[in-house]
Amino acid sequence: MTMTSLDPALLRPAPSRLSAKRYMDIALSSLILLAIWPVMLAIGLAVALTSRGPVFFVQTRVGLNGKTFRMIKFRSMYRDAEARRAEMLAQSDREGLCLKLRQDPRITPVGRVLRRWSLDELPQIFNVLKGDMSLVGPRPALVEEVRAYPEHAHLRHRVRPGITGLWQVSGRADVSFDEMIGLDLAYVRRASVRTDIWVMLRTVGAVLSGKGAY
Repeated sequence: MTMTSLDPALLRPAPSRLSAKRYMDIALSSLILLAIWPVMLAIGLAVALTSRGPVFFVQTRVGLNGKTFRMIKFRSMYRDAEARRAEMLAQSDREGLCLKLRQDPRITPVGRVLRRWSLDELPQIFNVLKGDMSLVGPRPALVEEVRAYPEHAHLRHRVRPGITGLWQVSGRADVSFDEMIGLDLAYVRRASVRTDIWVMLRTVGAVLSGKGAY
C-alpha cells in the first residue's frame, strides 16, 4: 500500500487496544521509574555540574489528535541551542523536515553520551504517566515541523507519541523523513500491547548498536 492510497479508515486503532496500551504504560512506567531513579539522579548531577543551564529541557511537541504538550528531557545541549537552530537547518544530515546533525556543535560533551545511549529521554517516563505519551509510538514532532507536514503525515497523531517506536528501532536519524512517516503509519495500523512489547524488545538492540544515534 502506497502513501497516496492509504485509507484513513484503516488508520484508526480500536479503542480496546489503546486502552490496553494505556494500562501497560502506567504499570511499566511506574516500575521503570522505581528502578531507575538513582540513574536519573546521577544524570541530573552530571548535567548540572558540566554546563550552565537547567537540568531539564522542556519543549512543546505535538501529540495525540494534534494537541500540544510539554515534553521533558535531560538537557543535552548548550543554553543557546534553540537560538542557533535556524542557522543549523541548512547543515542537516537528514533528508526532510527534521533537523539532524552528526556533529552538532550545540551538544555538550555529557549530552553526546546521553544521546548515544538515549539516556536523555528517560524523563519522558513522567510524560507517559501523565498521559501525554506512551512507551511506544511515533516520535513527538515540533510544532513548526508539523505545520509543514503533507496531509497524510497527520494520521500519525491518531495514537499517543512514544519514547520509542518503529522509527527508533529502524535506524533513527539514518531514516529519511518519508520513511519515518511510513513507519509511523504502519505502527498506527498495528498499535497494540503485542506490537509494543515487540518494539520494546527491539529497542534494547537498537540502543546497544547506537545506529542513527546523533
